[in-house]
Formats: sequence, C-alpha cells, structure tokens
Amino acid sequence: MRALVTGGTGFVGRHLVAHLAAAGDEVRISEAEITDPDALEADFAGGRPDIVYHLAAQADVRASFLDPATTLRVNVEGTSNVLEASRRADAGRVLVVSSAEVYGRVEPSGLPVGETAAMGPVTPYGASKASAEMVCVQFGLGRGLDVIRARAFNHLGPGQSDRFVAAALAARIAANERSGDQLVPVGNLHARRDFTDVRDVVRAYRLLAEHGAAGEVYNVCHGAARSISELAEALIAKARHPMHLATDGDLLRPLDLPEIRGDPSKLRDATGWRCDISLEQTLDDLLDYWRRRAAESAPPPAAAAPEPPGPEAAGSNHPPAAPPPEPLGSELPGRGDSQ
Repeated sequence: MRALVTGGTGFVGRHLVAHLAAAGDEVRISEAEITDPDALEADFAGGRPDIVYHLAAQADVRASFLDPATTLRVNVEGTSNVLEASRRADAGRVLVVSSAEVYGRVEPSGLPVGETAAMGPVTPYGASKASAEMVCVQFGLGRGLDVIRARAFNHLGPGQSDRFVAAALAARIAANERSGDQLVPVGNLHARRDFTDVRDVVRAYRLLAEHGAAGEVYNVCHGAARSISELAEALIAKARHPMHLATDGDLLRPLDLPEIRGDPSKLRDATGWRCDISLEQTLDDLLDYWRRRAAESAPPPAAAAPEPPGPEAAGSNHPPAAPPPEPLGSELPGRGDSQ
C-alpha cells in the first residue's frame, strides 16, 4: 500500500512508519503543518495514497487545560484540513486516530466501554477529539470520503515522551540511578488506565486500514485496567538501587478520571488483532530507553592525568577510542505530536 502519515516523526508515528515499512508498504511522512490547509494540499498532491494515517495532534491533556483554544485549533481544524487534503488527493481511505478521552467519566457499570457509548468528554483535549470525530462523520456522510476512526486508549513503549505518566516514571528512575537519589515524584496513583504497547497499537492501525469498515469507529485497547500505582511499583522494582514514590501536587491534573477501560471486541472481530507484547516487556523496554537517554545527557567523566610513557610507548599504535553513542533524537516532533 502507498501510505501517507501525518505526525510521522512523533512517538507513535515513528513506530507506525517502521511497522508499515517492515510490512512492505511505500511510506511517506507529511512535512506540512496540519493547521496550514494550502501547505497540506500541496504536500498531499505528490501522489494518490491508498491510505492516509492521521496521527498529528496536540495530545497532552494537561496542556489542553492551559491552552484549550490551540488544542481545538490543532485537533479539530487540523483534522478537517487533513480530510479535505485527502479528498482532493483522491486518497483511498483515511484512518483518523481519536482518543478514549471522548468517553469522559464512565460509571463502573458501563465498563469496559464500547464504541456505542455516548461521548461525554470532560477535558479540553477530549472535547477536541470528540469534535474531530464529528468532522470525520461529516466528511464520510456529506463528502463520500472513506474515513475510519480509531479510539486509542493509553499506550506506552520505548521512545515515549516524559510528558506522559509511564515514560515520566521511567525517566525519573533512570536519572536517579545515575545520581543516587531515591525519591521518585508522582501524581495521582489511584487512576486506572487501559495500557497497550505502542507496537501492538500500530499493528492495529494497519489492520484497520486493511479490514475496517468505512465510517466505523473502533476502540484500540487491551481491555484490562491497571492502576498508576501498579505501574509505578513495577518500574520501581526494576531500579538498580532502592527508591520510593512521593506524591507531588504539581504533577496532579486539574481533572483526572478514576478509570478508563475499553472493550476491544469490535477491533478483534474485524481484524483478528490481539496484544502480543506483555506489560512486563513494555516496561523493560521503556526503562532501557530512558537509561540510554540518561547516559547520553550525563556529563563526561573528568579526564585522568596521563601516565608517564613507558619504554614501549615510542612509535606504538594505540587502538582508537570507541565512537560516542548515536543520539536517539528529539522527543518533540516538528509536525505535531503523534498520539
């Protein structure tokens, strides 16, 4: 398939691009800002894609409270621009990544939440994604565009920004391992979330591009919830020296939903998708990633005083020093975060 990806340099986008390439797809990353319709149209006109994956977004819930207007502009207007550019480019299909935040606060009796549940967003981010979904519906019904919506629940894995809870915990643990500190600040430990490895998530996206039904919406989730406390304790147990958690009020969200857990049955029935990667493996890979980042940012050790040369030094050939490790790249993509 010829695939075009917005947000292809973000956390999920990089994993998606790698997965598509491994599957043999011809992949191109859009370089245009999604809030610039003219730039998008020019970028998409480069060739008719079989599938457009729209991942670019303002995906930070905390940031959405600080600047709701920008969140709405990027996520709603940006989605409209992507859909119009896709229509003009005669794209075969568009997969738009939405969010479980559109469901808002769901009573325990309504969990796991299915796609037929009413949308009731309680955060500006959730409202922006619910609005973007309505734009998708309008383009499908009113313009005849083949659009699928993927409601992604929490996902995590190597490469994730420390603006998100699991990666933030891993980053703090990795930093403590180098500094010797034992305190790991945390926010709300009681919230329960439905976590899926990002590599399983991008597999679901490609399967939906192939097998999903036009106009439909699909939960992309594991179907089981874990508390942030469980996640934190599992990461702490992997630390190289004893550490303990401490609540930091600055890390608490203005509004935090008690539990978000989805029903992936519709996705499974349509595509045969299953989670392949265990949470244990995901946390190992995430912590290893942040250990490498911590090692890269550490100051170099002070140079030791040279030893006086021995009689064998004259004319000797010492092996060259090992090259420095390659940088892992920025966590903040240049064309919108990918969710």
